[in-house]
Amino acid sequence: MDSNNSVVIGNLQIAKCLYDLVKLEIAPGTGIDPDSFWASLGSIVRDLEPKNAEMMSSRVMMHATVDAWHIAKQDKVIDIEEYKDFLTMIGYLLPEGEGFQIETLNVDSEISELAGPQLVVPVDNARYALNAANARWGSLFDALYGTDVISGENGAERGKGYNTTRGKHVISFAWKFLDQAVPLIDGKYGDVTQLQLKDTNGTTSLLIVLKNGQQTSLADPSQFRGFNLEAGVLTSILLRNNGLHIDIQIDKDHYIGCSHPVGVKDVVLEAAVTTIQDFEDSVAAVDAEDKTSLYRNWLGLMKGSLEAEFMKDGERVTRKLNSDRTYVQPDGGRLTLPGRSLMLMRNVGLHMYTDAVVTTDNEKIPEGFLDVMISVLIAKHDLLGNSTVSNSRTGSIYLVKPKLHGPGEITATLELFARVEKALGLAPNTIKIGIMDEARRTTVNLKECIRAAIERVIFINTGFMDRTGDEIHNVMKAGPVLPTSRMKSAPWILAYEDWNVDIGIECGFPGKAQIGKGMWAMPDEMKKMVDSKILHPNSGASTAWVPSPTAATLHAMHYHQVNVRKRQTELAGRTRASLDDILTLPLLGKDQLNNEEIQNELDSTAQSILGYVARWVGQGVGCSKVPDISNIGLMEDRATLRISSQLVANWLFHGIVSQEQIIETFEKMARVVDQQNMNDSKYCVMAEDFGKSIEFQAALDLVFKALDSPNGLTEKVLHQRRWERKVAGVPKLADSSKS
Repeated sequence: MDSNNSVVIGNLQIAKCLYDLVKLEIAPGTGIDPDSFWASLGSIVRDLEPKNAEMMSSRVMMHATVDAWHIAKQDKVIDIEEYKDFLTMIGYLLPEGEGFQIETLNVDSEISELAGPQLVVPVDNARYALNAANARWGSLFDALYGTDVISGENGAERGKGYNTTRGKHVISFAWKFLDQAVPLIDGKYGDVTQLQLKDTNGTTSLLIVLKNGQQTSLADPSQFRGFNLEAGVLTSILLRNNGLHIDIQIDKDHYIGCSHPVGVKDVVLEAAVTTIQDFEDSVAAVDAEDKTSLYRNWLGLMKGSLEAEFMKDGERVTRKLNSDRTYVQPDGGRLTLPGRSLMLMRNVGLHMYTDAVVTTDNEKIPEGFLDVMISVLIAKHDLLGNSTVSNSRTGSIYLVKPKLHGPGEITATLELFARVEKALGLAPNTIKIGIMDEARRTTVNLKECIRAAIERVIFINTGFMDRTGDEIHNVMKAGPVLPTSRMKSAPWILAYEDWNVDIGIECGFPGKAQIGKGMWAMPDEMKKMVDSKILHPNSGASTAWVPSPTAATLHAMHYHQVNVRKRQTELAGRTRASLDDILTLPLLGKDQLNNEEIQNELDSTAQSILGYVARWVGQGVGCSKVPDISNIGLMEDRATLRISSQLVANWLFHGIVSQEQIIETFEKMARVVDQQNMNDSKYCVMAEDFGKSIEFQAALDLVFKALDSPNGLTEKVLHQRRWERKVAGVPKLADSSKS
């Protein structure tokens, strides 16, 4: 670190931009002295960093031991009992203790009680971060009209203007949804001609008139939760089902409402009840400047001051956090509902070290230490009421921790939390933990991982990409693994998905904490999502990740169709998923792939790696919609990169593909990616000079250095190459059409 651009406090050297951010913007109003803050971090680094380093060394040694066993067992049928005995002997698989129930207190209802969609968004993009936070409520009409959920056939295509034919299909779809979620005693919503409020002894009820003149009402009158009037005219009817609200909005002068006998202009759903603001896999933060930007946006979210300006339809728009929503209750009281998602934050993993702050001996410090200190200090503004809006109403701070390997690492993380709470004047257990079940050693020891966090845990989840990347790395030397398409139906992952729910229910998560499922990665394929993602609430998961506010609105319908708490009760009696299946190695075995299958997989994987790396390294974009080899947009982050690079490295190690074949394929796919990005003025062309393309060389590094990458993680390569690009600057753009 440049000593002329840093500040020394105790045993730490802090980048000036970061020091100034804390001193001038974050600390004021928290009761924390900035220099004392850095002194506390220095003490934490001195006391806990050696333990962090030891855990990282232990990971490497554990993996080497497992590798050696797998090599010895190559070409042999693995006896699962022998395998479990071996894993137990080396401390990989731990004995499971007695049953227990989690004891986490002061958890907001969005996490403890409500089942609904969860957004994950890069906090480095203010507009996206605000969109996600505001996605607590979403227009069902807009979500249907603007996506392929509604067919464009027979005159119902999307266009620049409002297509009334398409609009009729949208409204018909919405009525059918309401028929299911909040049914009437008689009739259907499509036949409603009047919505009336009836006062009986000071209590308002909802009276509904059908087109045949029949009067009816809600089959369950308790689903009527409130209403709004303007100048005595009904403008909103608030309903509730499975804990989630539905706002039927009325305006006879609206271009949609004018065509409806009641004047219904929209059906607004409570959608993304929680959002993870991400400091980890979906951002590209490699230095103090990048980290400062992330923290500043998080500060704006916690203080309610964040704004984003942009052009939309030729007009300048300013976006900020939504206000709460108010309604008149049937008994005449006022009902206030949050206008925003409850926000959690995801910090980086234990393996990450940063030079944004270094010791006076010029040693990098664990980036996670820095993340938790600063992001929690920022969140203290919310707890102190230093905000125009509120996040947690129970006085909690929610921190999702990725890539933890087993209960020992969770215990160490909670020791860090306790030290931070003491340093920042917070009550014990203010910081809650979300445990991402994305490492094999966490999966097989999940119950003991939860036990370690018994007073803080608010979340466990599953995710195909990172968990599969870790799976491949764990079995790297055992043999060639299945291609990605077949991995999704392998015994281990099917058992893993059920195991996570089973353990969560056993440990008392229902009514206290979230059980989550992974991301829908195709933001343009909403019909497929609506048709299939109902599997997540049906699996007993109380939340699942979605890639956009629109997807959150559509996925919210599934939580009206499935009562998750009831489903969890039904699942509580089933036999727990099989640990033997989880430990079944996803190897090709005697199966053979023909040359065409191998090349197709290699083409697809190379294109995926290059498409993502080109933006991460070249533009500092950590999460974006990247077109796949078939030009289908996929939301990708580092987890996608991890599974792709580990798969190719595994096949290279076992001779399925050669180094020459990989290079040739990457060069071919670089030309494809260049063509896909030819209209992006910020894009750095790769194919004109592969040897000089930092982005292309980064992609090859990810594969050829994958075996030596701790746990198969991609950050080391990405950070190094991103630094190179920042130093080199963006080259003069070439005509990519020549590629």
